[in-house]
Formats: sequence, C-alpha cells, structure tokens
Amino acid sequence: MTMSTDLNPDEVLDMRVFVPIQRHEKLLKLFQELPVGQSFTFINDHDPVPLYYEFKSIHGDVVGWEYLNRGGRDWKVKVTRTGASQGRDMSRVATLLDLRNVGAAEWSKVVFHRYAMMETDTVMELIAKEAPTAIHDIFKNKFAGKHTWIGQQKAPGEYVVHIKKIAASGLGEEGFAVVNEMDFRPHPPAQRHDMFYRAFADIKPGEAFEFINDHDPKPLYYQMEAESKEPFRWEYLEKGPDDWKVRVSKIKTA
Repeated sequence: MTMSTDLNPDEVLDMRVFVPIQRHEKLLKLFQELPVGQSFTFINDHDPVPLYYEFKSIHGDVVGWEYLNRGGRDWKVKVTRTGASQGRDMSRVATLLDLRNVGAAEWSKVVFHRYAMMETDTVMELIAKEAPTAIHDIFKNKFAGKHTWIGQQKAPGEYVVHIKKIAASGLGEEGFAVVNEMDFRPHPPAQRHDMFYRAFADIKPGEAFEFINDHDPKPLYYQMEAESKEPFRWEYLEKGPDDWKVRVSKIKTA
C-alpha cells in the first residue's frame, strides 16, 4: 500500500495489513503532509485513540477526529487537518505524548499502548502538569531494568519526562494487534469460560485479546495448554490482588 497526500476522498486506508508500529509511522507522516482542510479515512482493528492524542501532542488543536465505525476489527476514523501547524521537533524522540490533553483515566492506556510499539534505544517524551508519579510507579514495577526515566520541571504546569526503552518490554514488540478487551468480573464463572473460548476462536494468528478477572485465571491457562490445537501466548499484565489482567495472543506459525 502506498500513501500520498493526493488522496481520493472516497479511499479508505486499511491499516490492518501493517504491524502496529508501521501504522503509527505511516499515519503520522500522512497527517504531517496533509494540506489544511483535507482528510483521510482509515480502518484499524482496535480503537486508535492513542494515535489521536499523539497527533494532538505533536501538532496541537488542528486535528479533526470522527469515528465512522466503532468496535470489533473495524474501527473506521476520518481524520481532518483543521489548521496549519509547525509540528513539534521529533528528531530526538520516537514519540511525544502531552498528557495535559489526555484524561487521567486514559493515561495508562495511551502511554503503554505506544510504549509497547517502541523499538529499543528509542525515547518517549511525556509532558504533564506535574510529575506523573502513577505512570512512573508502573514503569518501575513492570519494566525494572528495562528503561531509564529522566524527569524535570521545565516551567509551572510543564513537567517533561524522557523514557528510554533499553530492553524489550514483552508487550507487543512482535506486532500483535489487540482486537478485543473484556471484563469477566460481572459474569458468572461458567460464562467466563465460554466468553474466553469464543474470544480466542475469533482472533486470527498475529492478533490478541485482553481480559480482566477477579482472581488468578491460571486454571484456564492449564486447560488451554492441554487442549488448544493452536499455539498461543499468555501474558500477565496485572497480577492481583484484586484485578488480574491477561493478554492472550494467537501465534503465527511458519
């Protein structure tokens, strides 16, 4: 697939054919070159809202973002450049996220979705009103020894952090696309098993889903290990004591 700013307004760019890091790179370049008043439309296999915040962080309030379809593997978004922008200098960082434009409830989703796609020896820049201690605590707990964190108060209301990825995090570097997220906690145990197996059946090799449970679902892992005819990977994203979050990926075979 080739992309240029000479876009047919009826053309829809299917980003699902690319691994996640390539999607961000291609769409960021496309928006950078997009003339004021023009749009492009793309399809993704999960909610691309982290990309929206990345666009805004780099270019400011000139990003029109309209969902044409939500859910499943078909998230369709129309992006419009509503004004001119210089764009932030990205020569020293791989990505920039201004958390002052992001709701606090979405910080973790946006930051770690993007961090998972970063290559080693690249840098993420975060900007916040004050030191993002909750985010820092997660990095210390989950990625100890795999990153560096340098934070500095630049001005009132502007705290800047540089996070360098010095080792693979294990959260998606292979290009797995998370296509479904489920909360099992409101459902009876018998329904949870059915929901799990339906979700696994629905994903394709190279895709993943995530679920939250109220106890360690390790027995389900052992059942999958014994019965599944398709290779899979099981990753704990959170390990209790109240919430257990797991990512299940269907592995591509040669």
